[in-house]
Amino acid sequence: MGACRLLFKEGEPKDSCSWQATIRESEAENQQRQTPPVKMVSPALLMLAVLAMAAPPAASLIGKPGCLTRCGDVDIPYPFGIGTGTGGVNCSLPGFEISCATNGSGSTVGPVLSDTDIAVLNISVMPRPEARVLLPVAWQCFNSTGYSTGKSYGTVKFNPAGVYRISDTHNELFVLGCNTLMYTNSGPRGRYRYTFYTGCMTFCNDSGSAQDGKCAGIGCCHVDIPPGLTDNWMQFGDTNFWSHKGQEFSPCDYGFIVEKGYYSFRASDLTMPVNRTMPLRLDWAIRSGGKSRSSSMSCTAAKNKPQYACVSGHSECVDSTNGPGYFCNCTQGYEGNPYIVDGCKNINECTRPTEYPCHGVCRDIEGSYECKCRAGYQNNGDPKEQPCSPKFPLAAQLALGITLGVSLLIVATLLTLMVIHKRRMNEYFKKNGGSVLQKVESIKIFTKDELNKITKNNSEVLGQGGFGKVYKGTLEDSSMVAVKSSIEVNEERKEDFTNEVTIQSQMIHRNILKLVGCCLEVDVPMLVYEFAAKGSLQDVLHREGAHRLPIPLDLRLEIAIGSAEGLRYMHSLTNHTIRHGDVKPDNILIDDQWIPKISDFGLSKLLKVDNHIATMVIGCMSYLDPVFMKTGLLTQKSDVYSFGAVLLELITRKKIVYGKNNSLIIEFCRLYEKEGSGRAMFDKDIATEENIFILEEIGKLAIECLKDDVNDRPDMNEVAEQLVMLRRDRKYGKAQNRSPRSFEGIAITSDSPRSFATDTTSSSAATPLPSATPSREFPDL
Repeated sequence: MGACRLLFKEGEPKDSCSWQATIRESEAENQQRQTPPVKMVSPALLMLAVLAMAAPPAASLIGKPGCLTRCGDVDIPYPFGIGTGTGGVNCSLPGFEISCATNGSGSTVGPVLSDTDIAVLNISVMPRPEARVLLPVAWQCFNSTGYSTGKSYGTVKFNPAGVYRISDTHNELFVLGCNTLMYTNSGPRGRYRYTFYTGCMTFCNDSGSAQDGKCAGIGCCHVDIPPGLTDNWMQFGDTNFWSHKGQEFSPCDYGFIVEKGYYSFRASDLTMPVNRTMPLRLDWAIRSGGKSRSSSMSCTAAKNKPQYACVSGHSECVDSTNGPGYFCNCTQGYEGNPYIVDGCKNINECTRPTEYPCHGVCRDIEGSYECKCRAGYQNNGDPKEQPCSPKFPLAAQLALGITLGVSLLIVATLLTLMVIHKRRMNEYFKKNGGSVLQKVESIKIFTKDELNKITKNNSEVLGQGGFGKVYKGTLEDSSMVAVKSSIEVNEERKEDFTNEVTIQSQMIHRNILKLVGCCLEVDVPMLVYEFAAKGSLQDVLHREGAHRLPIPLDLRLEIAIGSAEGLRYMHSLTNHTIRHGDVKPDNILIDDQWIPKISDFGLSKLLKVDNHIATMVIGCMSYLDPVFMKTGLLTQKSDVYSFGAVLLELITRKKIVYGKNNSLIIEFCRLYEKEGSGRAMFDKDIATEENIFILEEIGKLAIECLKDDVNDRPDMNEVAEQLVMLRRDRKYGKAQNRSPRSFEGIAITSDSPRSFATDTTSSSAATPLPSATPSREFPDL
């Protein structure tokens, strides 16, 4: 069955529908059974902060001077007001009083209608006088035997001065339940002669009858309400047609007035909490406050009265359509508060093109705006309504057409080239492993344009490495970087590049050159590293002439320790087993603080623990482990061997191949085999009696690293620890005036390398070193 809409005028018989509808209880009984008034902070007020945001505040809300115009998040425009203001002035007109509710701790909860706990969500003055409030839901509940367990008629009296009417155009009545009749009226016995009764009836047989979103009489019905309703008062009708016995699926009946569009029925609401509240809209107007319709003034009568409320210039009076009285609006072209002197302000229509269209040039004027076509354009009608058209002659139009045609052709060509270029860059990006590298954390992918900006179109070349030229660049934060590109491209080298980026993106250590990012939108991929201002250790040690700088032993020891720490991190402290494969001074870079940085992993391989056979290692032959050259087996001890050679260069300041093709490794080992000391080959700049013990200890450590049997070599962890112990001994004076330890166990076999050709595969430029002063302090560049 469908909903039965009930609409009675007071005094008319209440049997207009096909079934008998009676009022269950008298007014006195109703007053006894209605829910007692809640405290100031009710559940309705707790909803205020959320629901108030659903309605935006009206523009230019203005209150009387010296009065509060805001409570919580709600603006309070005059004629509404809160208490009295400065000098005892009344902040509201009679009947429009608002209270600002607080909780137990004194914090503001929100506004309520004066002398009630009815939460106010929003108050609007223009264009429609409304107040949005929360009212309770009326309900009655039954047990399984059909006896009542409680009820509330949702009765609220918020209208002692008669200024409010429940909006008939923006609200509707909902009734929920199974076999339920409910209706509402404006108050007990009807305070006004135009009061109506209205309601509807619902039916359902079981829990599956009601359906979500459907409210046509099965578990839910809804009807419009008539104008003129004042206070809210619900009534449940009795009927002999059914009983609530056995209705556990719908133990309660509900009724409420709610603003249109807010509520949508759900079957689960048949068991919703009884303390729920619903928002609805109240129409308000300036009324006399009396109970007689004739005592309220229309606009015609009100304009001649001293208490006429429309006091602002550019305001107008409008008769209320929901009950007697009137309200005020600002005239067209103005907005604000017409109830305040000078409250209506001019609107700048030119800033609101959606509301006030103009197809030409807009100019605001008092109370309106002008719209004219711009120079060279014309309009046969009103440019506020129709677009303007150009006034060009035919020749100009032809010239313009040709120009536009050529321009479009050029643009189309450029766009085509851009598309081709973009497609090519995307192909490069995919070819260079972009789909994999863009997932690597802590690595920035630079575009080609960004890289050109960083390097100023490759204007400053730092050097030439194994993977190509190295360019100097500057990032947006002014930090310096080095950008390296390849000079040879093949599939094998591209795999090396992807391997290099993956490995170095995981290397976060102060002694490992940081990989800032890469560019993949070019045929030859490019890497962006942090900038090492002093160049490579090869440059620092082996410069000649005026640029050769004395390097104290302490600094050489720090460089050795830092380099060892970097290699130790690669070998044992990362998530992968890593071999560098090309440890040499060229690949140890020095920054402006003399901190060494292990670099150039383009030749290293990321090897699985169970696979130690290197398929390709390209390095300087003089630094390569002889065991690797014989067996092809690349291990961490191969890096230890190469580092031993670097230690020899640090204490002798001789190149790995010096003189007439002499091998530093072979000559140093021969000297120790013969004399038990390497003193004759130590760098004379540091070979003082004070330093000789440390130099001998470093020499011994180098020879241990260079042993033929890889099992006799220390690992990088042991190498780093021994160097750190030497630094500590030197710091506390334990390494002075001590004889060097014996070097027993050091064997130079016939299989040891004798001489190798100098590696020239890579080099790098560095900042020139100035002349040094005779001091034990580190060189300061």
